[in-house]
Amino acid sequence: MARNKDESLELYIALSRASQWVNAHADRDIRKHGLNRTEFGVLELLYHKGPQPLQQIGGKVLMSSGNITYVVDKLEKKKLVCRKASTEDRRLTYAEITEEGTRFIEGVFPAHADVIRSAVDGLTAEEKRAASTLLKKLGRFAESSYK
Repeated sequence: MARNKDESLELYIALSRASQWVNAHADRDIRKHGLNRTEFGVLELLYHKGPQPLQQIGGKVLMSSGNITYVVDKLEKKKLVCRKASTEDRRLTYAEITEEGTRFIEGVFPAHADVIRSAVDGLTAEEKRAASTLLKKLGRFAESSYK
């Protein structure tokens, strides 16, 4: 039992450190463009998935819903995002990427993806696929067992 716990703790530490360093590469690249990780994540979500209800963005970019209003406010001031009221439900407000936001993300995303690719180049393509599969399995289990 103690050995199993040690393996679990070792995995946790390795996972945390790997995530910390890959995120450091990504964050440094994002900061060059005047955004933080959350702002970039919201912008990327809206670019790839289209307009999103403000109430649902937090869950998709892994942050509390209270901070989403603040993040969307900052992106609006930069003219990268705008708010739109729902035509079907007055309680819903959508965040939508602007033309300027689209130009911005299309301009920076390819190089950003390259930064991430470089940060994970310590693994072969086969190792990346195996790691992705195992980490997804681990994440699903951790989510389903969370009470």
